[in-house]
Amino acid sequence: MVPQLIIITGLSGSGMSSAMNVFEDIGYFCVDNLPVQLINSFVHLFEMKESGITRAALSINIREGEFLKNFPQVYAQLRARDDLETTVLFMETSDAVLHRRYSETRRPHPVGEGSVLEAITVERKQLETIRALADVVIDTSDHNVHTLRSWLKNRFAPENLEGKTEISVVSFGYKHGVPLDVDLLLDVRFLPNPHFVPELKGLTGNDQQVVEYLDQSPEVLETISRFNGLLDYLMPLYQREGKSYVTVGIGCTGGRHRSVAVANALGKYLNRKGYHARVIHRDVKK
Repeated sequence: MVPQLIIITGLSGSGMSSAMNVFEDIGYFCVDNLPVQLINSFVHLFEMKESGITRAALSINIREGEFLKNFPQVYAQLRARDDLETTVLFMETSDAVLHRRYSETRRPHPVGEGSVLEAITVERKQLETIRALADVVIDTSDHNVHTLRSWLKNRFAPENLEGKTEISVVSFGYKHGVPLDVDLLLDVRFLPNPHFVPELKGLTGNDQQVVEYLDQSPEVLETISRFNGLLDYLMPLYQREGKSYVTVGIGCTGGRHRSVAVANALGKYLNRKGYHARVIHRDVKK
């Protein structure tokens, strides 16, 4: 197996430290804030059998003075090697979420002396060239520590680096916003809504009573069947294009009943078909 090098970078406050913790937990040799000038020297460790390093993750952020100027050239040198697989993971977040995170932590932004929003704008502009080089871009606006961990483990854990397509089926409520990293978006707001049934309103699509209520509707059963058929058609095409991670969004109004039940049904179907699918209910507790 070709050695793996993951370079993590992105906007300050987007979760790079949390990502490094995940990579360390799944067996990568991790180095935080490595100067760009030392990357090629670090790569020599892969050539030393006694080092035992076959997977490594490095984090570099805008605090590293020579990053913006020197990284594109260093990255080109790494990509030219046929004895190393290098992946740049760029992490970003919406301005509003970044502003909230800095307000909550009261930490100063590393760029500029103006307001936090001004600093975020400056950093985003300065990192445009680096973002354009990235192999994987993840927006963490809708992620917490736990969902980010799951996403990274499913994308980068060693057992998932052999061409398998990882599928996330995410239920959500449109009134809370559409997930930003969805590849395939399916709307189920036309289905009967348990929210308007008094004895079901306080339950969720994870509860058997809600599932039984929905299963009484031919529209629900037909919809799930047609969604399954769509996935049967699309997944081999995603795999043919080499897409290693696919996110399917299932949306209803509040994200607690219909989308949850349908997402569970699709996840079970995909796993029965031999795919590696996980189901995430983003808004079920809201």
